[in-house]
Amino acid sequence: MSDRDWLPALIAGGTVALGVIGGGFFIGQGVVNANVGDRTVTVRGLAERNVKADLAVLPIRFTASGEVLSEVQAKIDADLQTTRRFLAQQGYPETAVSLGRLEVADTQSREYGGNQQGPRFILAQTVVVRTGDVDRVQATTRALNELVRQGVVLQDFSGPTFVFTKLNEVRPAMIAEATRAARSGAEQFANDARTQLGPIKEATQGSFEILDRDGVGDSSQSPDQKVRVVTTVRYQLR
Repeated sequence: MSDRDWLPALIAGGTVALGVIGGGFFIGQGVVNANVGDRTVTVRGLAERNVKADLAVLPIRFTASGEVLSEVQAKIDADLQTTRRFLAQQGYPETAVSLGRLEVADTQSREYGGNQQGPRFILAQTVVVRTGDVDRVQATTRALNELVRQGVVLQDFSGPTFVFTKLNEVRPAMIAEATRAARSGAEQFANDARTQLGPIKEATQGSFEILDRDGVGDSSQSPDQKVRVVTTVRYQLR
């Protein structure tokens, strides 16, 4: 091939090559721009609030045992009256006190094998106090030794249960607080990235948790509690 023949071909080939390279360049820019337009940041916002339980449930379970069922039943009935008087003296109205089930065990029955040692009959009765007067329940718990001194045998006493029932009252404000906290974190991220924060693309509200205020045990065992919620928010970055 003469110089006059291959020179046009070389020029045409170079033009095609430059076109391919240029096309690749613009395609690459298109991907980058698409990624920039789709940039997001996901942040979490925390809101906590100290609350006090507004409901207390105090179960008082006592037992009596013996060889004659009628005598054991009479002892349980007497202990029940003693317990009711004690609770009345503590200031509870009758409407706050309810009677739980009566449990009867015959240790000589087939269910127990018929050869158990100790008294034959064991009866257990539960009285339940349910009230919004949380402070009174705490005072009663400390005074239960008086009931024991009167001959009532308490069993399986694990203390009162405290419940915060007004979650719906604090929910809206706490969600707003958690969302603000999330936005603050997203704005800081955007500033560090030298960009601007766009609108919310997705938001998820976590479940509300009720915890012990000091984080040392089960929240239901203390009237001093903490409500916590975490929201997860995804923002567009401009």
